[in-house]
Amino acid sequence: MTDDQWWQPHRHADRRPALLARNRIQRAIRHWLDRNGFTEVDPAALAISPGNETHLHGFASTMVGNDGAARPVYLHTSPEFAMKKLLAAGETRIAAFSHVWRNRERGALHHPEFTMLEWYRAGADYRVLMDDCADFLMLAAEAAGAAEFRFRDRLCDPYAAPERISVADAFHDLAGIDLLSTIDRDGGTARDALAAQLAEAGISHGPDDSWSDLFSRVLSDRVEPHLGHGCATILDRYPVPEAALARRAADDPRVSERFELYACGVELANGFGELTDAAEQRRRFEADMEEKARIYGEAYPLDEEFLEALRIMPAASGIALGFDRLVMLATSAPSIEAVMWTPAPD
Repeated sequence: MTDDQWWQPHRHADRRPALLARNRIQRAIRHWLDRNGFTEVDPAALAISPGNETHLHGFASTMVGNDGAARPVYLHTSPEFAMKKLLAAGETRIAAFSHVWRNRERGALHHPEFTMLEWYRAGADYRVLMDDCADFLMLAAEAAGAAEFRFRDRLCDPYAAPERISVADAFHDLAGIDLLSTIDRDGGTARDALAAQLAEAGISHGPDDSWSDLFSRVLSDRVEPHLGHGCATILDRYPVPEAALARRAADDPRVSERFELYACGVELANGFGELTDAAEQRRRFEADMEEKARIYGEAYPLDEEFLEALRIMPAASGIALGFDRLVMLATSAPSIEAVMWTPAPD
């Protein structure tokens, strides 16, 4: 045993100011949600499927019934499926602070168990969520008594209006990549065309990288490091192949109603105009699970109840925000583990 464990009294004394700030930030957001007509819900953590995106890795468990029969279940990676079922049931504005679990994720910005703030607005344009995000940045700063957000040597003014840029413009301006030329109007992609542009831009990649892999390389190497400096950045209109749960933009079928919020180079939130076409959602999930099986040798079941609920779910917009990351930036903490009351075991 070492003397630097989080539960050692001297370590807890060092951590406690940021933890109390976490509580104040959560209270401030809860008050905002209440004032704006949101109902706070508490989705179950056990799920039929942990999610059906290629690179999400869930925690598997077993549920044993009264008859002794066992069935596989998972800890959710997001409360999304459950909350959309609530929209189908008739709720119109809902929010949840949920513990979620993701395997293969641990570092300064990742933890196997973390808190996600997720909220949905039935009948609202997804751009309204951008305004919500701006409000939460200010609330977090005020509650923490912070004049600025900080992560390592990066600074961001949480009181300034976020800048907004499309993914296509960011790829062009920061990497010299014409992303939309590699996507057709049906959402198909030209892997070799994108690879040729990466080679010209001097971005390393492998011969077996898929279009999605190449996209991620440009995003992580050339785009994300420049986002959220000085003021927050909203990276908007993700390409359809990178937006499995979002509807297509009305003016360009190659891109979707999806955005991400960045501050200090850190991704904080991921918002959508929600896809409600059950048949299209099934096709996307099946394609992602085929890719997951190819890469990782496993795939997750589809939540058939979720797909059925989509048939009666109203048009809506929804977003997930990494609450621990928000607290980390507001308190200038070095990692999200520093703002968790009880971190997961190593």
